[in-house]
Amino acid sequence: MAPTDSAHDGLVRRLRDLEDKEALRTLLVRGWRALDRKDWQTWIDCWAEDAVLEFGPWGETHGKEAIRARVEEAEAPYPGMQHHILNMQFEVAGDRASGIGYMWFVAVTAPATPSATYSMGGAYAWDFRRGPEGWLLVRQQLDVRWTGGEDCLDAFAPETALPVGVPEGQARPHV
Repeated sequence: MAPTDSAHDGLVRRLRDLEDKEALRTLLVRGWRALDRKDWQTWIDCWAEDAVLEFGPWGETHGKEAIRARVEEAEAPYPGMQHHILNMQFEVAGDRASGIGYMWFVAVTAPATPSATYSMGGAYAWDFRRGPEGWLLVRQQLDVRWTGGEDCLDAFAPETALPVGVPEGQARPHV
């Protein structure tokens, strides 16, 4: 028995949804592995020109090149890094998507002592837009929830101290 038009259309929609979610996962993994190699160009190619990075200690950084400069300045001094993205989940609505996940970052702080590490973890929230070249990251919010070791390079210190009682994260709409 041949599938009905509506059954066929449903399968096509479900397949497209799965392909989009896999493309988003691939975009993030490719970009964050590039960070570990300090391949700043491959990493920033995952971002839209008008992107916003919202990172607890730094506040908001606007624009692709400003984001690249800020992250490169912070992470370049580390002799080795690993960015882990965990428990990713995505919602796709046409050419827009949102996602959540967890971050676990570990960095070697002294080249001669690989056991000297700084680590942090937190929650990601992402917004994406599909363009002619595929999916791009348009907003990333990262709230740091824990740290371990000493950030002796002070790469992730807040630019200004937060007032007592002010939360670092804030709610924002998703697709």
